[in-house]
Amino acid sequence: MSETPVPVVLAGAHGHGRSHLRNVHALAEEGLVRLVGVCDRVPLPDAEAGDGVEQGDDLGELLKRTGAAATILCTPIHTHLPLARTALDAGSHLLLEKPPTATAAEFTALREAVASSGLACQIGFQSLGSEAVGAVRSLIADGAIGEVRGVGGAGTWVRTSDYYARAEWAGRRTLGGVHVVDGALTNPFAHAVATALALVGAQREVSGEIALELFRAHGIESDDTSCVRVHTPAGTPVSVAVTLCAATSRPPRLVVHGDAGRITLFYTLDEVRLERPGSAPETSVHPRTDLLRNLIGHLRGEAPLLVPPEDTAGFMAVLDAVRRAPDPLPIPAGMQRVTREDDGVHRVVEGVDDLVALSAERVALFSELAAPWAAPGPAAPRPAAAGDPGGG
Repeated sequence: MSETPVPVVLAGAHGHGRSHLRNVHALAEEGLVRLVGVCDRVPLPDAEAGDGVEQGDDLGELLKRTGAAATILCTPIHTHLPLARTALDAGSHLLLEKPPTATAAEFTALREAVASSGLACQIGFQSLGSEAVGAVRSLIADGAIGEVRGVGGAGTWVRTSDYYARAEWAGRRTLGGVHVVDGALTNPFAHAVATALALVGAQREVSGEIALELFRAHGIESDDTSCVRVHTPAGTPVSVAVTLCAATSRPPRLVVHGDAGRITLFYTLDEVRLERPGSAPETSVHPRTDLLRNLIGHLRGEAPLLVPPEDTAGFMAVLDAVRRAPDPLPIPAGMQRVTREDDGVHRVVEGVDDLVALSAERVALFSELAAPWAAPGPAAPRPAAAGDPGGG
């Protein structure tokens, strides 16, 4: 590909899409890309889109008019596959927001469509563009913490009722009979799951049973407080416990436990902390490569893709287990502290901040930590219904 700016269309320009819009404008200043189209049901003001930028709500027509070489898809989860196919059919490379699709079957279809098109597809797990991930892998490979015993992830964020009121698909397992799977593990904390697996080489495959415990404090379909434990093909346990009903938002962390120390990755900060007995902790902060920049570099033959679809297969196994699991259990009102804030109702689950932290320390499920609101045992997948598009 030539060194001229790559023409780009952005599909989904509101909400998180605005971060992509800002990034496209920044890369345009460097001469790497040129925004030629915005696809959204609600048009942007011309001042935000830019002079001469085409707008419309039909992605296929917009791609025909603009001839965009790359498309950024930042649309609701359940629209990813059909819109990805539209872009690929138009000959446009993809930056597809996470999660890639809403079911394992759709993920297989996406990979097949990408392969048959011969085009590039980058999945938007931005944390996997961080050199901090490689730094952790190098420390593990060098034996800095001895033999790895397990990985525990912890995520405690505050999301009020307004978070779920922002879109009709927010907090939904299905919408109009179509799978959405917008749960804490599969969307807001999807990076925690995908990055935890990447640290120990399980980004493409997990092994054995996927143990899940899914709960909800808000009046939603999906989970807002949940945990999962999987195993790498080598048998290493990996757990992630998260909540959107925390007392306080803290940077999420992934702890790699070894028999001679531990490594903590704060993946939103690109920060790595190495702790070993008898030594002072060592902390380092690492650069991060923007995934659109990497995609453009890949199209120019300068770099491999950082997050191709196959590198999210382990995460998708977890997402599909969440999709097939029984509906999340409600957390009793008596185990919640409820306050009204300027941005909606804030629900805090009793003791959840400490339980999430303890889960990461012990690579344990909530029920194993005697959480008063957690049912014992893993959630078993529910059978696929007749005509279920995600069924195997």
